[in-house]
Amino acid sequence: MTGSTPTVSELLVEYDRARAYTDDLWRDLSADEVVWRPDASSSAIGWHLGHQAHVAHFMVRNLTAAEPSPDPELDDLMDSAQPEKFRGALPTVERLSQFRDTVAERVHARLGDIAGRRVNSPDQMTVVGTHLLTTLINHEYQHDQWIGEVRFRDLGHPLPGDPTTEAVRRIDGYLVLDPLS
Repeated sequence: MTGSTPTVSELLVEYDRARAYTDDLWRDLSADEVVWRPDASSSAIGWHLGHQAHVAHFMVRNLTAAEPSPDPELDDLMDSAQPEKFRGALPTVERLSQFRDTVAERVHARLGDIAGRRVNSPDQMTVVGTHLLTTLINHEYQHDQWIGEVRFRDLGHPLPGDPTTEAVRRIDGYLVLDPLS
């Protein structure tokens, strides 16, 4: 993938890799650790998990295909424009996990349609899909950095190794997919 523009199908593999890395950061934590906040103005790991999926849904919905939210009750809660103190209580870990999985299935379905040219304006949508997936992957890794900091610094859990892929590198401490590097 390095040195050339990746395909939508290749980027879907990287999207899955980014999501798997996120899972490595939180799946072994207790429910209490997932919803714990380091302080009143900080977000819990669980919020970051929901926010990652929330952004993925809204980007796919707004840029490629209008569809309803998979869990409308989470929309305000997971919106970063909503100040922390007004977000309310986090849902259960099971609900967050289901939300993440449902959004990922929708990302795959819609971007799979784009990769398979089963959309109107397939060439234009391929350009949109390539940039959209790159952004979703980098957003996933952006929040993984924060999840990892709380996991390691505040909760005392070791960090997993970085994802095994040549497509990702660290910039300013963050994992970043840079398809043109």
